[in-house]
Amino acid sequence: MQIVFGTSNHHKVKELNGIVKAYGIENVEFILPPEGFDPNETGTTFEENSLIKAQEASRISGMISLADDSGLCVEALNGEPGIYSARYAETPQKRIDKLLAAVAPYENRRAKFICAMTLTDKEGKVLFADKGECHGEIAKTQAGTGGFGYDPIFLVDGKNGLTMAELSDDEKNKVSHRGNALRKVLDYISRGL
Repeated sequence: MQIVFGTSNHHKVKELNGIVKAYGIENVEFILPPEGFDPNETGTTFEENSLIKAQEASRISGMISLADDSGLCVEALNGEPGIYSARYAETPQKRIDKLLAAVAPYENRRAKFICAMTLTDKEGKVLFADKGECHGEIAKTQAGTGGFGYDPIFLVDGKNGLTMAELSDDEKNKVSHRGNALRKVLDYISRGL
């Protein structure tokens, strides 16, 4: 069964399909939405933006769709960049540099990734929604070449000082916010849509 994943980020689709494979579901594959997928993310929470993207993906594809909205929430910055994580600066490197500068004055570097996911039917009706989290802290310098986004500066709890970008894909998928959220969705799907 193909499910449209409401994103234009092919890294996310690849990551999701890796999690599905590790989970052991044979008949589920996530695919990119058709051209023209460009939802207006006007929500004020991860959950609202996830719903907007899932419903838009269902609308333009006519298929069951899943979408997520995720971001990095830093305690010392009152939860920023939060829902604006992808829009915090113009490029991935500028986002990292801006965040490192913003958190530099603080001793508290605790942070968490949050991922809200919404699964909708062909008409855009919500079938299932939940979220996942991954806790850690912001590193003082970048490390690692894996992953994307803020992964090179996110030290994962319980991973001996390694950033998300230093973990293998399999290791990352086991602990990531997206992996934690997707496993809840897959539990739902495995009980029968």
